[in-house]
Amino acid sequence: MSEYLDDVKRYDADASAEKVDRIVKHLGIALRSRDASLVSCSDPSELDRVREKWCNKKLGSTNDAGADEIIARVCSEMSGDRNKNRVTFYYLVAKYMGKLSDL
Repeated sequence: MSEYLDDVKRYDADASAEKVDRIVKHLGIALRSRDASLVSCSDPSELDRVREKWCNKKLGSTNDAGADEIIARVCSEMSGDRNKNRVTFYYLVAKYMGKLSDL
């Protein structure tokens, strides 16, 4: 758990351990696979999946264009990371959507 929190704190020094833990629990077994634990910003189908499964289904977004803008913002912010940790990516998306309190 601390490895995920440490990575999130590189982008949000005030990150909540409780919120990170909830994302980790939501992702569950997917984090065991290296490929599934990362987000590929260069793969449009991956970004569609983030929008559908995370933004729309989990966070309750109904604005696909708005979700796509936030996903693009997180991709840009994390562009220095070759391997974009899914927990960190999802945390930042939730933060920018104003949905951290809903986790």
